[in-house]
Amino acid sequence: MENISPNNQRYLALDVLRGMTVALMILVNNPGSWAHIYAPLEHAAWQGCTPTDLVFPFFLFVVGASMFFSFSKYGNRLNKESLLKIGKRTLLIFAIGLFLNSFPQWSADYAHLRIMGVLQRIALAYGLAALLVLSMNKKYLPFASGLILLLYWGLVAWGGGTDPYSLQGNPAIPFDTAWLGVDHLYRGFGIPFDPEGIFSTLPSIVTVVIGYLAGSVIKETPKGKVPLTLAVAGILAVITGWLWGLYFPISKPIWSSSYVLYSAGWASLMLALLIWLIDLKGYSYWCSFFIVFGVNPLFIFAFSGLWARILGRLIQIPSTNGKMISGSAWLYNNVFLPLAGELNGSLLFAISHVFLFWLLGYFLFKKKIFIKV
Repeated sequence: MENISPNNQRYLALDVLRGMTVALMILVNNPGSWAHIYAPLEHAAWQGCTPTDLVFPFFLFVVGASMFFSFSKYGNRLNKESLLKIGKRTLLIFAIGLFLNSFPQWSADYAHLRIMGVLQRIALAYGLAALLVLSMNKKYLPFASGLILLLYWGLVAWGGGTDPYSLQGNPAIPFDTAWLGVDHLYRGFGIPFDPEGIFSTLPSIVTVVIGYLAGSVIKETPKGKVPLTLAVAGILAVITGWLWGLYFPISKPIWSSSYVLYSAGWASLMLALLIWLIDLKGYSYWCSFFIVFGVNPLFIFAFSGLWARILGRLIQIPSTNGKMISGSAWLYNNVFLPLAGELNGSLLFAISHVFLFWLLGYFLFKKKIFIKV
């Protein structure tokens, strides 16, 4: 833990985008009932892209943009100091994700423990992207990124079954099974398949790299031209991703190459809009809510995950029929459901969690405590 000050006004938009992303991550991860969710707050079943499907790549995009500034003190070059920072941060974030997967540790089934997860994907994408951007001249990064996306397309197309873009036929299943073991894969899709597995981490590296390039635009382009530059790049990426999706379908679960460009394009457009509003036009009065999330992003997100597990796994309350139910189910059934109904009650439950962790973030912000994870 260390005391730092938030980014200066020029980069306030980056903190706001980061904060908006964390707030949305908490919102979509904490409905009162998974059976009652508004469509925009659900992931696409397999192919396609909902607003919720943009949240995770937005976060990785911001990770990359922030990297350009954080590695400036190392000259944006790979050396002993930057390598040590990358290694420590990658291991720490991965370890926190593994801790959350196994919580509470005293009752975890380690024989079937899921190894990967959102934080683990963030850790690996950050670490591998950092090694790439610091070891290569910046002008070659677009070509390296394109090569990675084309390589991944080839691996999926020729390494899978008869329908390599499907749940059952994609090659991530045999690859991740070989590396992690079938008992350590996510099963939320009905079969052992991990949407944050090792195989699909490869294209997610490019999401971070694109964010890094956006950070370089913010830093090196005249301030007045930054929004237009990011907007043009974003539009081109969205169009290219959409067209590529006709052949390599846009799909978050396999983090398809088309999805990388499509989602990063929207992230670039959003960042361009925020910079124009906040840094150029000065409309920053509404930003404080999101800055609270943006200056302690990974800590707040990880703590929200811990709280969800405490509420869902540790706290057990007798229901009206005498059976024990989780604390989260009790809150939904006895507070939010009577208050707003099934669908709106589920949404209100999620919104209440956003405000709960905003209060935590606000306390840290007022105390000038900024926890680097």
